[in-house]
Amino acid sequence: MNKILHFLNEYLEETICVILMSVMTIIIFIQVVMRYLMHNSLSWSEELARYCFIWLIYIGIAYGCKLMKHIKIDAALKLFPEKVRPYIVILGELLVIVFSTYIVITGVQLTYKQMLYGKVSPALGLPLQYINIAPAAGFFLVIIRQIQTVWYLVGKLSDNKEKGEE
Repeated sequence: MNKILHFLNEYLEETICVILMSVMTIIIFIQVVMRYLMHNSLSWSEELARYCFIWLIYIGIAYGCKLMKHIKIDAALKLFPEKVRPYIVILGELLVIVFSTYIVITGVQLTYKQMLYGKVSPALGLPLQYINIAPAAGFFLVIIRQIQTVWYLVGKLSDNKEKGEE
């Protein structure tokens, strides 16, 4: 069980992103071959590639948060005194959690409505709730990664305090 949890913690987003990017590349390659060599195009390939790309974006956001590489303005951090900066960083991470929670809630609501109305994609006939759940799933992973980041930053802050007090 620990090996599975370790794998999910270390490689979940990377694995999903690699799979989605590979599927997208293969589908687009097949579409190009079909169009230019066979003079016939597939009706579903562009739509499937687009849906893979949508999922790739939202899983990629979670991967960026895992690496602590999400968008932030470091120059604004320099406006605060040095002793306050770690707290401002933690506050920023908590604000990302709040925003992500909002996206998850609204994403689940949208997905539920899509499920009620039974909307499907035009070419694949795929129920749209599987596409519209992507933001909620991606930002749910962001919440998990941000909680890990806040935990790490608070631990680092307390370690620095202990070193300073000794």
